[in-house]
Amino acid sequence: MELLVASAIGLMTAAAVYLILQQRTFPIVVGLTLLSYAVNVFLFSSGRLIANKPPVISDADAYTDPLPQALVLTAIVISFGMTALIVVLALRGFLETATDTADLPEDELLRDMEDDR
Repeated sequence: MELLVASAIGLMTAAAVYLILQQRTFPIVVGLTLLSYAVNVFLFSSGRLIANKPPVISDADAYTDPLPQALVLTAIVISFGMTALIVVLALRGFLETATDTADLPEDELLRDMEDDR
């Protein structure tokens, strides 16, 4: 079970890094979202991977740690806000530059700044 989860985390992280390194804004947003999912699975798996056990300490020998579950819920809310902010920034960049690429050549930036004056 641990090998499967670790492989899934590694695969999601590798795909996220690949997408973040693209030059268009939509793959960057998807890559950041995928990276946040990988971090959430990593946080969730840090609390021991035990099935059908209570999350509160009782007379049972094994229990599930509730702290990673609370951390993942908090991380989901934070990643939702971060994704909304990045989408708005990407949309604003597209509307101002009329291109979807994340980087502009320096001469185009200077030309756009001169046109605004």
